[in-house]
Amino acid sequence: MSDVSQPITIQVCVQRAQELEHSESARLDVELLLASVLERDRAYLYTWPEKVLTEAQVSAFEALLTARKDGRPVAHLLGEREFWGLPLAVDDSTLIPRPDTETLVEAVLALDLPDKAQVLDLGTGTGAIALALASEQPQWSVTAVDFSAAAVALAERNRQNLALTNVGIMVSNWFSQLQCRQFHLIVSNPPYIDENDPHLARGDVRFEPLSALVAENKGLADLQHIVETAREHLLPGGRLLLEHGYTQGEAVRGLLLEAGYQDIETLTDFGSNDRVTCGRYPGKPFS
Repeated sequence: MSDVSQPITIQVCVQRAQELEHSESARLDVELLLASVLERDRAYLYTWPEKVLTEAQVSAFEALLTARKDGRPVAHLLGEREFWGLPLAVDDSTLIPRPDTETLVEAVLALDLPDKAQVLDLGTGTGAIALALASEQPQWSVTAVDFSAAAVALAERNRQNLALTNVGIMVSNWFSQLQCRQFHLIVSNPPYIDENDPHLARGDVRFEPLSALVAENKGLADLQHIVETAREHLLPGGRLLLEHGYTQGEAVRGLLLEAGYQDIETLTDFGSNDRVTCGRYPGKPFS
């Protein structure tokens, strides 16, 4: 395919998915990269498989495919990832939003919260959770924080692109800059991977910041800190929802129980794995 003097069609490009030996979604990866080069959606690739690429398009596709073969995440190559139907800019300053995190968004939207709920998203990264909730509940007031100034800048860029006015984004190391503020709901997708987990040497996580992935105490340190400190920032009857690893459901339930939370429950993701655990701070539930 390097000989651009020969006509190169969409079909030929798509067939090169077989070169992505280490990707679990090789065909999708190639289609997304090719659609980006052609500035079309994926449906176009199926409609016009015999369409011939220009030399510039072939060169651009080759560069992206080579980068993907080197392991670079598709989201980083495209500069964007969709979450909850929202297009979010992404870069290597924070995590790439995962579909499993939509489990947390679904769980929040199923709660009985006040019409003008005060919501906090800890470790917001791209802003995915905060922006998804704000888009669904425009009457809520959502605060999103991250210790990384680069992540906050990225989340703010996404907020502006989506024109969401009910979200405030700021730099804070967990609750450090929130003083005495209290919320009806606190959510977080914190670092929860054990530093010795072999998965850290595989796939897209190799290109994401370890600070957003790894926590001490077998991945539970940040979860424990949030569980204990959130009590000072939840209104009576307020809810805490935490994303965690698929083997950590029991441990997180134990942390919540020990800290005095009630109505503790673990929810599963799209793969039926434990993914989100929630609890209610003691007090009368909101009516």
